[in-house]
Amino acid sequence: MPMEILDPLARDFILFCVHRQGREWPALYDEMCWVAGRRLFRGLGYNELKNLGLSLSLTKIEDMVRLIDMVTAQQVGDAEA
Repeated sequence: MPMEILDPLARDFILFCVHRQGREWPALYDEMCWVAGRRLFRGLGYNELKNLGLSLSLTKIEDMVRLIDMVTAQQVGDAEA
């Protein structure tokens, strides 16, 4: 999914979890599940995130890793600009 299509709330959820846990896998995945399960980021849970285009399903793990890489690369690019 290109960055311009990713919902800003999904992007912000990813960044929220990265800032809490870092990018080390699988700790980041665990953090994302923890945050979603407890709705710690703007009340978003699993279903809301899925509706925003961010599935935490293990069958979609490769897509999630690509999204995380895109979001964090974009953040680094924005910081350098």
